[in-house]
Amino acid sequence: MASRVVMPKLTDTMEEGVLLAWKKREGEQVHAGEVIAEIETDKAVMDLEAFAPGLLRKILVREGETVASGTLIAVIADADEDIASALSDGVVAAPSIGNGPKAGAAAVKSEGPARAQTVRPEGGRPFASPRAKALAAERSIDLATLTGTGPGGRILEEDVVAALAPATSLLPVGTDQPLSQMRKAIARATVQSKAPVPHFYLTVEIDMEQAEQVRDEFKQSRQPHPSLTDVLIKAAALAILRHPEVNVSFTGDAIRRYAQIDIGVAVGTEDGLITPVIRNCGEKTLAEISTESRLLIERARQKRLQPDEYTGATFAISNLGMFDVDHFIALLMPPQAAAIAVGAIRDVPVVAKGSVVAGRRMKVTLSCDHRALDGLTGAQFLKEFKRVLEHPQELVAPVVKP
Repeated sequence: MASRVVMPKLTDTMEEGVLLAWKKREGEQVHAGEVIAEIETDKAVMDLEAFAPGLLRKILVREGETVASGTLIAVIADADEDIASALSDGVVAAPSIGNGPKAGAAAVKSEGPARAQTVRPEGGRPFASPRAKALAAERSIDLATLTGTGPGGRILEEDVVAALAPATSLLPVGTDQPLSQMRKAIARATVQSKAPVPHFYLTVEIDMEQAEQVRDEFKQSRQPHPSLTDVLIKAAALAILRHPEVNVSFTGDAIRRYAQIDIGVAVGTEDGLITPVIRNCGEKTLAEISTESRLLIERARQKRLQPDEYTGATFAISNLGMFDVDHFIALLMPPQAAAIAVGAIRDVPVVAKGSVVAGRRMKVTLSCDHRALDGLTGAQFLKEFKRVLEHPQELVAPVVKP
């Protein structure tokens, strides 16, 4: 029986995908579970696997094309099988995250770590992003002459720009830059967040001297030391344990309370922002959080996260302090009802017992969804978050797991 291969729908925000490359050609034998194509979603580059065996009888979408989720992109069938009926309807219900591979003729999985270099078969197509191909064609650049800096040696738009003007990483003046799938998803999500969600904001200044000492102790012990963001994740988890009313979301006619603390961390990539999620933070030590976040952030920058690794955060942290930003506010991305924006740690004059002394201070701003949280609730959480960071013994205490 002919099997239909469609562009999958991996997340609620995914409306379309880019067919980056076909790994099989028309007429070639395909085995169940074999990778037949590489697709770019709104958050990652994924392998598309065949669910059914047979011949790749018909390819309907060319490399570099963007098509809506649910669009028929290929048909797998036996050599003598009539595929007219399989081709009759171009759009079907796209398989989604929870449906498993049986939801369609193909399954999608995230690739493993990027290879150090890509071996390109003689006469094969260059491994390049759609935007890189478009810009190269416009500027008459031979992609085969370029070295890719992306995952697996993939040629990125920046590599083509560098070939055009090595002294600058910007596009030529007057050039329109096509939106990536991630940037399109960000545009949709931020409009859906800012317009209907009534945000309010609370800002406090935190003494970070002792928290920095905790990190220094890790460094001196020659252990892998946690980042400042790891410390913030742990502090947020401890504060949420004492104020679980913050770990909620507004559903329209109810407030959903979550038993597990899943914290998302905003990570910048070449295409935009993605938020890998550290699960069950309330039951993890600082060292465990540090190890997990390091791996997830690296995979995020390589665009190798699986959908369940960047969706469903119940709380979020965005840290721009390393870019010398003092203060900013974060947009809420549903289902979160609260998120913290973190600024830089500064040397500032502090009045203590009538004298002016040097202090280490950091400003954080809590964004809240007023439909689910009130100012008092947010303030009580923020006060506890501040207390944990200023008295950080709990950050390194063993976790008592049930």
